Amino acid sequence: MWIVRLALARPYTFVVLAICLLIGGPLALLRTPTDILPAINIPVVSIVWNYNGLSAEDMSRRIVTVYERSLTTDVDNIEHIESQTVAGVAVVKVFFHPGADVTRAIAQASAGAQSILRLLPPGTTPPLVLSYSASTVPILRLALGSKTLPEQTLYDLGNNFIRTQLSTVQGAAIPLPYGGKVRQVMVDIDSQALQSRGLSPLDVVNAINAQSLILPGGTAKIGALEYRVDLNGSTATVDALNDLPVRAGADGAMIYVRDVAHVRDGYAPQTNVVRRDGKRAALLEVEKSGDASTLTIIAQIKALLPHITAGLPKALEVQPISDQSVFVTAAIHGVLHEALVAACLTATMILLFLGSWRSTLIIAITIPLSVLAALIALSALGQTLNIMTLGGLALAVGVLVDDATVAIENITHHREAGKPLEQAILDGSAQIALPTLVSTLCICIVFLPMFLLSGVARYLFVPLAESVVFAMMASYFLSRTLLPTLAHYILRGEVKEGETRAPSAWHQRFEHGFEAIRARYSAVLARALAAPKRAVLGFALACAASLTLIPFLGQDFFPAVDSGEIRIHMRARTGT
Repeated sequence: MWIVRLALARPYTFVVLAICLLIGGPLALLRTPTDILPAINIPVVSIVWNYNGLSAEDMSRRIVTVYERSLTTDVDNIEHIESQTVAGVAVVKVFFHPGADVTRAIAQASAGAQSILRLLPPGTTPPLVLSYSASTVPILRLALGSKTLPEQTLYDLGNNFIRTQLSTVQGAAIPLPYGGKVRQVMVDIDSQALQSRGLSPLDVVNAINAQSLILPGGTAKIGALEYRVDLNGSTATVDALNDLPVRAGADGAMIYVRDVAHVRDGYAPQTNVVRRDGKRAALLEVEKSGDASTLTIIAQIKALLPHITAGLPKALEVQPISDQSVFVTAAIHGVLHEALVAACLTATMILLFLGSWRSTLIIAITIPLSVLAALIALSALGQTLNIMTLGGLALAVGVLVDDATVAIENITHHREAGKPLEQAILDGSAQIALPTLVSTLCICIVFLPMFLLSGVARYLFVPLAESVVFAMMASYFLSRTLLPTLAHYILRGEVKEGETRAPSAWHQRFEHGFEAIRARYSAVLARALAAPKRAVLGFALACAASLTLIPFLGQDFFPAVDSGEIRIHMRARTGT
């Protein structure tokens, strides 16, 4: 009651508060990231070990087992560890408890790997340490194709040109391309030529390694000029490697690489294939990392792509596929559309039953302000705009009407009883103060158990609960402060003091129609109560009839979904 008196005594204070909500709400919307789901911050660190030629069993026994034992002593907050091994590659996934410091975990995992290198097979290189969470998912895929460029060129352009420039977009993480052929200098050994000259493949390897060196030459100052000195420690072209000597033969003649092998600019053995429209292609995946908005990342990448492709061969075709922003935008627009429809239907029902456009206007002002206040609170807590938070607000729209509708209806009731406007506001608000508070708290308590959830469910449903609770608390506060203030100004000109409001002609017709429907319903209900067995039998028959119609409706109820023209076939690949 005291807060209503304060609102009537200081009306400009709460009007300014409403204006602040009206300004701050859209600003919070513009600065809040947009995504399909809330951020699921379950940290995971992957450690990738590589040792070419080592079998999967040896990778597991000689590398993974030793490293997992060191992890349990060197790394904190480990929830569980998973590992997968294939020939030459081992991936160790370390799952941490929520709230763990990922940066510290990466440092500890890297330090532990360095400390056990001397215990691993000779030649083992330090692992690749990657950090990600459950929210690190592909949000955009770029298909790289061409009618003339070979696969190794597609991979090279995607890895060395497109990927490096797209990585500058904030919040975008781009792994190595799928498909294509990794460019690599290949030495094709002629086994028969080796055997006839008494050589082994190791002799060729040693010859190439010994004569393909990067040696700094420095400079030489001669007179007034300083010249750069280059050493011929390595060849200038790939074909020149064929002219490297291996060793002298039994007859004293020098054996060159070209005599026992062929060096060419080729590609590594292909382990995965990507097809676009039935033709070989390469695939770049853009993953979301950090707190950036999905829509913002995709928009920046699409804006950057034309500038990148302008400096690449014209035969290269870069086509965005699997765009998650389309789904995010459609989902959010769907939620907003449903919320808008619910608000319009609510306003229509209030106008029909109260018959006052002024009362409808007051309710139409307080409900959006409650939603904006909830959005400001969600943005301050670091939540994103997603289907869970917006779904919670859409769920709360129908409940938000209760506080405002009950308050304005009770004020109208006291006003029609002949009381002055200010006294009607005070009496009407005092009568419903405690019931509305209890009902608001009951609705909020329903969502309280969601805050006790753990794991993925907590990250999904806590934002929904927060949106409902914040909207309900804002609605109750505004119904006790802003609504009386608006009623004091807007309802002042509706009727004069000491008079009652005469209903309009359309409202009278609606009331007569509603009374007729209620009378018919009362008659049907009386007949059902007089013959309860017939009523139950008729209800059972209606349910059985509806169940028999469901299979027929389901045949054409869901429309066919077109999967699109772009099809990508991928085989499982090994490595990172």
